[in-house]
Amino acid sequence: MTKMAMVYFDHNATTPVDPMVLEAMLPWLSGQFGNASSRHEYGRAARKAVDEARDRVAAAVGAHATEIVFTGGGSEADNLFIKGAAAFLKPGMIAISPVEHPAVIKSVEQLARRAWRLHRLAVDAKGRIDEADYRQTLSAGPRLISVMLANNETGVLQNVATLADAAQACGAVFHTDGVQALGKIPIDFRSLNACGVNALALSAHKLGGPKGVGALVADKRIEIEPLIAGGGQERGLRSGTENVAAIVGFGVACELAVQHLAERSSRLTALRQRLEEGLSAMGATLFGAGADRVPNTVCFAIAGFDGETLIMHLDRAGYALASGAACSSADSEPSHVLTAMGVPNGLARGAVRVSFGSGNTQEEVDAFLVALRDTTTKLRQLNTTF
Repeated sequence: MTKMAMVYFDHNATTPVDPMVLEAMLPWLSGQFGNASSRHEYGRAARKAVDEARDRVAAAVGAHATEIVFTGGGSEADNLFIKGAAAFLKPGMIAISPVEHPAVIKSVEQLARRAWRLHRLAVDAKGRIDEADYRQTLSAGPRLISVMLANNETGVLQNVATLADAAQACGAVFHTDGVQALGKIPIDFRSLNACGVNALALSAHKLGGPKGVGALVADKRIEIEPLIAGGGQERGLRSGTENVAAIVGFGVACELAVQHLAERSSRLTALRQRLEEGLSAMGATLFGAGADRVPNTVCFAIAGFDGETLIMHLDRAGYALASGAACSSADSEPSHVLTAMGVPNGLARGAVRVSFGSGNTQEEVDAFLVALRDTTTKLRQLNTTF
């Protein structure tokens, strides 16, 4: 009996490498092996490839190539700016949204152990920054603010341009994590920068690129202390021999993502709507519904069902999903994102995230809804039996 192919609904975690990206990378994993810092022909070829990739990434987000600093991923980009910018600022208040990625939360918690004062902004029931609380926070004079562009669990978008514009009055440095936004919505760093956004973190593997490479898009007027010292690569902000193959792949992935953004967004929005209609008919709670969101993400819970249990059973049924609750064997706490939104713990522990990619289809959505209904029916019957 042939095992059914898994349906992959976890693109916010990572995406398959696009075949065109892989094709572009392969030469730099074999015959084109030069170090981009070398002066000979091999090195010059590698440097040219890195420069071309930098141009592609910059073009994808409306930045200048000199503002792109390649990193080992989105988490490193977040750490580089938050810690690096803080090193040149007098310690004071650092304000973040409570729905940030752990790369931001853990970074600022480290700063809080070194004379900085951490303030968590309030969000509303949909996960958006509370305007009144934000105004009050700005009156206290924060020195550094970080608010993510798109949430990795719910897909909810923050109006970072408006938030950053308001922050300019108090002179705060403003950072945003754009990892989950790139390739899903248009991004224009030039206009964001004009509004007061000083830095934007990106990652390749969320849009058909390879793992292990990302970028910090940074306003060159902001001084940043490097996390990694050494040979002075990446304007001295990220030393180490460049991962040429991954950087090339990142550039191509960005170019492809922008080329097909409108068509992909329309198709993924239709899939999201179809899934949400089916979930609503089953009585599911949709987190962040009604807020502006990236088109590919649905986070939901069905009362009475644990999210991890549903994911395990649906995995056996052939669907790869994620739990909205960032749980491990040592940590059974519900998602910090949903908790900040005021979701009761019991419902938050039931969270399941579906995140579509370019290869997903309407037929897969319809089949998933059937599988979910069958799974919940069987689990109810088991609970009744025992």
